[in-house]
Amino acid sequence: MHALDRALLEAAARGDADAVRAALDGGAAVDARDEHRRTPLLRAALGDHTAAARVLVAAGADPDAQDDRLDSPWLVTGVTGSVAMMRTLLPAGPDLKITNRFGGTSLIPAAERGHVDYVRAVLRETDTDVDHVNQLGWTALLEAVILGDGDRAHQEVVELLITAGADPGLPDRDGVAALRHAERRGFTEIAGLLRAVR
Repeated sequence: MHALDRALLEAAARGDADAVRAALDGGAAVDARDEHRRTPLLRAALGDHTAAARVLVAAGADPDAQDDRLDSPWLVTGVTGSVAMMRTLLPAGPDLKITNRFGGTSLIPAAERGHVDYVRAVLRETDTDVDHVNQLGWTALLEAVILGDGDRAHQEVVELLITAGADPGLPDRDGVAALRHAERRGFTEIAGLLRAVR
């Protein structure tokens, strides 16, 4: 690997925006890849380094470049729940339909992890598919109920998804819808939200 490309990758991972700019000015490839095929922008996104990411986006970095785990800068914002990084990447025109190794969009891991602010922002500021089904046969709503813990954050996520038009009747591969999962798990508040839209 070219020394400037390595310097760029390392600067992005550290969040050193000035070093990122210097490496790019020196001729580093904006979408250089490390040994796991991660680009500088992906490394910046993983560390939530928005200043470094802004420099990379301005230089034309690809928000959809996927590594050997099929993570991309855009997709990892759903995992980290970083609204600031999500907004930093939006001007780069990310593909909202791109999926991770589980076949999910950024909304699904965000719902699973209870990232309320991220779910609110991505639903409000993009036209992401609220009912996208991943390889497990789960939507964001199903994932929030099945893998969430029923706490206040997951209740808010469920409410946001319903308000955004998520179909509570969409079942998993076994034909079980979100309400039945919520009842089985004893999530009274979530079950109430789901009953209200039937």
